[in-house]
Amino acid sequence: MDEFLAKLRNFDIRIRKAVNSQMRGSFRSIFKGTGLEFSDLRTYQYGDDVRAIDWNVSSKGHGTFVKVFREEKDQTVFFVVDVSASQQVGPRHRDKLKATKEVCGVLALSAIREASHVGMYCFSDQKEKYIKPGNGLKTGYQLIMSLHKLQPESAGTSIADALLFTLNALKRRSVVILLSDFIDLSYEHNLKALAKKHDLVVIHLYDQREVELPKLGIIPVHDTETGRSIWVNTSSASFRNKLYDTFRQNQLRLERLCKQYNANYLALDSQEDFVPKLVELFRVRKY
Repeated sequence: MDEFLAKLRNFDIRIRKAVNSQMRGSFRSIFKGTGLEFSDLRTYQYGDDVRAIDWNVSSKGHGTFVKVFREEKDQTVFFVVDVSASQQVGPRHRDKLKATKEVCGVLALSAIREASHVGMYCFSDQKEKYIKPGNGLKTGYQLIMSLHKLQPESAGTSIADALLFTLNALKRRSVVILLSDFIDLSYEHNLKALAKKHDLVVIHLYDQREVELPKLGIIPVHDTETGRSIWVNTSSASFRNKLYDTFRQNQLRLERLCKQYNANYLALDSQEDFVPKLVELFRVRKY
């Protein structure tokens, strides 16, 4: 745990230095979201949106009044983390799941300082861990410790169920950070609903072996979620092309979906240094 925290703090320091030097600002705008809360009433002025008129107050006969809103200061950052067996693809020292935990952990460290409430839902094809959004350092470090220690009970994946749980659990508009390899089907409808209701950031983790297998001839490939093994010819051009095309089609479909519904999308190779890409994500979200 100490080693994990030390690694997160090192990433955090690198990101904060880059963000502050490039943008001369803090992380606050990264997690502030776009939620609005009622602030006050004022008399109607020509050009005001009629939808903002408070008809209950105006009906008392003292004039026409409109509601004034301000940005919510009580912001929630909620992490939705895929811990299914397909996330365990990659080198033993750093598979997709370990990379996911590191990315989530460093974002959580930032969110603890900048947001009022932080929460997390880890999923496979069932609920693996749920931490209700809470404020303060205690909740934040509970989240990071739980993430580090988590050993999933199930191997399956259901992104759709995880998104539905999040939709039901979060009553107010929040910043939702979804981390997954997106090796699943039939989750698009719930992703659209989540993006419409919340400020959504999608982080897509992948391993190069899912894009381009090394040419090793005919080898057994084990499906960690179903437990089945099949023999494939990794030297076959048609197999290699099909593997790459499948990955790219899934990636492009997800990226287009995020763009359509104003969600941020970021693809990360689990073996790369993710700090520069997170800094770029923060730059995009600031402006």
